[in-house]
Amino acid sequence: MVRELAEYEKEPHEARATQEQLHDALFGERPAAYAHIAVDDATGRAVGFALWFLNFSTWRGVHGIYLEDLYVRPEARGGGHGKALLRELARICVERGYERLEWSVLDWNAPSIAFYEALGARPQDGWTVYRLTDGALGELGRKPGA
Repeated sequence: MVRELAEYEKEPHEARATQEQLHDALFGERPAAYAHIAVDDATGRAVGFALWFLNFSTWRGVHGIYLEDLYVRPEARGGGHGKALLRELARICVERGYERLEWSVLDWNAPSIAFYEALGARPQDGWTVYRLTDGALGELGRKPGA
């Protein structure tokens, strides 16, 4: 499903994670991420997932959840799976005293934006996501003189 999501987001070349990397991130000695799987009750088939990790708000002084990926297979969309996954993350936030559930959405993804806004989510105007990867990350991360 990770590769399906990359195809949907028009970035299949960016999906380089291996099964081993994902397994270690989710189930290794020091898990860095968590996942929930949506299963179709009629078939028992996995139809979606939410992959998330903890973030921290210095302003609120508590953790929150950052939803890295939410994906529901096209044939299962509209069946309540995405809402169920988000409801579970919201439940975890409430139960643990986390004050934020955040994620990013591609500007062109109108169906997802409409879905999120129908749940009460609101875009955070005035913020632009920045990212360092590949060569730029390596360059900045090298020790001076190395």
